[in-house]
Parts: sequence; C-alpha cells; structure tokens
Amino acid sequence: MISNMWKRAFTNMLHRIIQTGSLVVEMPDGSESAFGDGSSDPVRIRITDNSAFRPLCTQPNLAVGECYMDERLIIERDDLYGFLELLMVNIESVENLKFQRLVSAARQLGRRVTQHNSTGRSRSNVKHHYDLSDELYEFFLDEDRQYSCAYFEDPDESLETAQDRKKRHIANKLLLKPGLSVLDIGSGWGGMGLTLVRDFGCRVFGVTLSSGQHRISNQRAEESGLADRATFELIDYRNLESRFDRIVSVGMFEHVGSPHYGEFFRAIRKLLNEDGIALLHTIGRPTPPGVTNPWIAKYIFPGGYIPAMSEVLVAIEREGLLVTDVEILRLHYAETLKHWHERFMRNIGRVREIYDDRFCRMWRFYLISCEMAFRHGDLSVFQFQITKKIDAVPTTRDYLYRPQ
Repeated sequence: MISNMWKRAFTNMLHRIIQTGSLVVEMPDGSESAFGDGSSDPVRIRITDNSAFRPLCTQPNLAVGECYMDERLIIERDDLYGFLELLMVNIESVENLKFQRLVSAARQLGRRVTQHNSTGRSRSNVKHHYDLSDELYEFFLDEDRQYSCAYFEDPDESLETAQDRKKRHIANKLLLKPGLSVLDIGSGWGGMGLTLVRDFGCRVFGVTLSSGQHRISNQRAEESGLADRATFELIDYRNLESRFDRIVSVGMFEHVGSPHYGEFFRAIRKLLNEDGIALLHTIGRPTPPGVTNPWIAKYIFPGGYIPAMSEVLVAIEREGLLVTDVEILRLHYAETLKHWHERFMRNIGRVREIYDDRFCRMWRFYLISCEMAFRHGDLSVFQFQITKKIDAVPTTRDYLYRPQ
C-alpha cells in the first residue's frame, strides 16, 4: 500500500517535471509510463526496487545519483549523458516543485554548519577526494594533472593544449618577472607552480592539505631539477606568515566555505606585498547564493560550496582589497569535463580493478552531471585579479594577450 502511494507520487512528480523531451520509465512490476512532450527520442530507464520511489520523491537531488550507483535506477544502454541532459533541460521544473523549495530553504538555513571548514575538517574533506589512488587521476587528467577548468581557444584542441593555455593566461594576469616570489594556495600536484618556475623564472611556495599531492609535487620538483626554486608544503594557508609578490589559487576556493571567506581574503591581504597581485580562479554561480548539491556534498566534495559572485566581491571589499579585473569563463569547464569523461571511459577497466563497478558509476555520474551543469545550467568559472594598489596593473587589458 505505502509503496503504491510513493509510486503514484513519483509518477505525478515526473509529469510535472518532464515538460520538454521524452522519458519512458519501466516500473518494478514491468509496467511502463511515458513523460514529456515527445520532442526528442525517448530516454528509457528502469526502476528495479519499489523502495526507490520514496527517496526519489523526497530527495531527488540526492537519490537520483544514489539509485544509479546502486542500480535501483538503470538507464537503457547506460545512456547517462542523455538522461542527465534531459533532467538538466527540465531543471526549472524540479526547482519549482513546492516541496523542493521547502527543502532548499531548509538547507540554506544550515549552510554555516555544513560549510564550517576548520583546519581539521578541511584536511578530512581534502583526504576524502584528493587522496584516492594516485592512478585514478592519471586515468582522466592531462599529463600535468591540471584538475581545474582548461582554457579552450578552439574546442577541437587537445586537453593538454587547453590546460597549458589556462596556466599561461593566469600567468599573464599575474604580470610575472624572473625572481618574483609566488604563493600557490591549493597547489595540487604542482603543475601550476612548476610552470611558473620553469617558464617564468619565479620562486614558488605551494601549499596543500593532500598528503598525496604534497608527495607527488615535491617528487616532480626534484625530478625536473626545480626543487631549489619550487617548494611544496603540507600546511593550511591560514598558518602562513611570510609575504609574497604574487599569490595564485586555482580550484581551491570551492573548498573554503562561505563562513570562511573573510579568513581567506584576510590571509591574502596579510601575505601579499603592497605592490603585489593575486589571482583567484574558482567555479562560480551567476545567481544569488545557493546551496551545494547534496549528492556532490556526500560523495564527491564534502564541505564544498560554489560561490555567487556577490559573495566573493563583498568578502574582498570588506578586507580592503581591490578587484582590478574579473573574467567569466563560459563553457570552458563543460569542454574540460567532456575530455575527462572520455579519458575515464578509455580507462574504466583499470579503474574497476582498483575500485569496483559502483565506484565507476559514481565517478561517471560526477563527471557527466558536472558537465551538464556547466553546459546547460548556471555554473561558470570566475577569475578575480586582486591588488592592494590601484596602479599595480596596467590601465588596459592588452597585456593579457601578448604572445609569450
């Protein structure tokens, strides 16, 4: 009786959500229901367990991913791209459901708790994602292990080329000169720092909370003969005291959490020399402040949060810093994620040997759902150039596009 009630609720919900396109659902009893306007070839899914209906109705943003991982929701031909694209095209219908508005409002009230990233909690969150098998990241990232949005001048160029363009675009914004000291906050596997040392003659001090990244970064510095000018430490940026000519942070700010934005920019102000330049590269949302997708928060990035531009700008202003340039990279991350997924699929057999089928489904759901959010949703990438002095950078943007 109860399972039939949730099945009816699930069916009614899909009729309200799927307005564009076509979805065919096979129920556990073998019956089928169709949804949408039939404007595209149908995406076919099968619900294998009556117990899936309740969470799919009450927590769809969490339950869709979980049911796919656990094979309680099976997609015909495993067309995860088609299924998630269909959901994304109809995302406004999901958000307009009265119950979902109530859930989102409740999660907004709990933001300060879920995003409280103390030093200890930050280490735990980083370990959850970045200290997985070293091989995993080799299977889908570029050769330099750039785990952030690439910069595509041409969508047909290779991931390696686009990631190199990203690093050089950022370097241009930092107005680098040989001998300058650079702090890299959230230095990853060392690719950005080593590029700034090797190609721009800087001295780099990188900080990370990932023991795996720390080990590999220093190993790479030694192997490339750059260890005398590139140092990577396992330390929280909030515990630093030295000052630097330049500060760069790529793909780390998403882990800070909105309650700590003041701390972050206070650290930038303290650590940046008076005539210095900082560059912050972060995923962002062009909408008012929101909440983290619950599936992403539980399985991929605990403690993570995508900031609204307004949140970042207010935090910068409060610390007496100046924003001298803002750039919004649109669709570049969608193309990056497409490359990552293609590489992941080429190596999925090797990933399965390290983990299992459920992990493979989880990682595919992560990569494709994020691509759909950047391609059809409201996510993009912000680059903020920040200084203490109004004349620290040129008065025009011509310098950003000079050949190196």
